[in-house]
Amino acid sequence: MVFIFSGLLLFAGTGAVVVHKNDERRSVLQGQGSQHANKTISGPMIGGPFNLFDTERRLVTERDLLGKWVLLYFGYTSSPDVGPEEVEKMAKVLNILDSKQKETVVPVFVTLDPQRDTPSQLRAYLKEFDHRIIGLTGPVSATRQIAHEYRVYFKKIEEDGNDYLIDSSHKMYLLDPKMEIVRCFGVEYNAEQLSKEILTEMSKKSE
Repeated sequence: MVFIFSGLLLFAGTGAVVVHKNDERRSVLQGQGSQHANKTISGPMIGGPFNLFDTERRLVTERDLLGKWVLLYFGYTSSPDVGPEEVEKMAKVLNILDSKQKETVVPVFVTLDPQRDTPSQLRAYLKEFDHRIIGLTGPVSATRQIAHEYRVYFKKIEEDGNDYLIDSSHKMYLLDPKMEIVRCFGVEYNAEQLSKEILTEMSKKSE
């Protein structure tokens, strides 16, 4: 079983914040405050089964990730600044772990915008960062389900014309080989800090 700690949701009890292209990062940081999201996990259960498709249109479920450490991020390819920075951070973490010759993680990017993020769009986007990042998409109902299972906050923000942004919490989850969430990280962690915390969690499990 997996659990959620207090403060996991970005806007718990405060309502949605309208996000524009020039202040997406400011909105996320204001919502998260100054505290690192690294508390011991406790509270309502999160996580669960899912059925999504990778960039080659192959079915992927949570069972395919059992036995591996997973770094899970919910985002969307049209994110103007925070999203690309977080995916770049994920790619840097992979390289840092490789350089230390430690057990690595499986990086997984789940889109919150399946209407625009088709498998081909995800493939083109993620290959700019690291070919090892697994992109997952699917029907709107399926992506909403996994977001609900993992208590991910997101909201479509309409812009001029038919354009829109996705306001979301930009959290990264570290899951152990049992697919149980052990840590949740906010945007305030850089790649070096995140790598250190991941290695710490891995060493705890190996003791």
